[in-house]
Amino acid sequence: MTVTADSPAVTVQDIEFFADDLDPQRAAAAYQKHGCLVVRGLAKPYVADVARDIEATFLQSLALLPHAKKIPEGWSTPNGALFLPAPAHFERDKQIMVLPISYRTSAAFFRSAFDTRTVDIVEAILGPNVELFGEGQSLYKEPVGGHPKKLHQDSAYFEHKHEGPVAILNYVVDTNLQNGALYVVPGSHKFGTLQHIDTFSHLGLDEAEWPWEKALPIIGEAGDSIFFHYRTIHGSQENHSDKARPVFIHRYRRPDDYVTVGATTVQNRAEAEKRAAEARKSQQQGLMVRGFRPWQPE
Repeated sequence: MTVTADSPAVTVQDIEFFADDLDPQRAAAAYQKHGCLVVRGLAKPYVADVARDIEATFLQSLALLPHAKKIPEGWSTPNGALFLPAPAHFERDKQIMVLPISYRTSAAFFRSAFDTRTVDIVEAILGPNVELFGEGQSLYKEPVGGHPKKLHQDSAYFEHKHEGPVAILNYVVDTNLQNGALYVVPGSHKFGTLQHIDTFSHLGLDEAEWPWEKALPIIGEAGDSIFFHYRTIHGSQENHSDKARPVFIHRYRRPDDYVTVGATTVQNRAEAEKRAAEARKSQQQGLMVRGFRPWQPE
């Protein structure tokens, strides 16, 4: 049976809020209903500094490309950047997908993860105790053909024991349909984790069942933030502009939550599913951004 999102169709206005007039409880209610929301201007105070560090990381990664090693997901440079095969017309045979900027390398990036207004919304969604999941992420679409990220659910990559993480994707530049806006499928967080297949950009949903026309594009300005549940279907198309389209992402979760299945391909997900019962929270503690972590037995 084909699974479809809730109807009637949700518009951007149904999930749109503004940082200068923000009610965290109303924003959280929209998130719970639709699995996603947009807060205009939320990350604006941090964009310039994070953009500077993203560009420095890109140039560093490009310089290290001759030393990249082949891995199942593509090619990894010594600093941890991930490159994918470039389209035929591109100036190189490889183009970057994931930049190795993190909370350990960029103070500006780290500061933005503790933004009070941001964490207020996350607390309204998850409760009073909140930890960071991971060390932040930056996806970078190079100009004139930067890679697509097929529609997918993050839960295919990191299934969790409980609610799972709240992700916040922040635009670093003005972003539209030409340079790779994020698409979301409101309501799809209620579907559970769907069957994924291997795609050019790793795990993704079958395009025959989940074409782009089923998703809602979020056009926005630098500093706009898009919240989404880790089971909300989302993705982005190629960058056809003449400038790069970077984003940076924070993920938050309850301090009792943890990954049970981690994967990047159909094969290694199947293998990880066999070991799901072995996962332990004590091995996955993140930094607390709100509240307190109570002790719990394994």
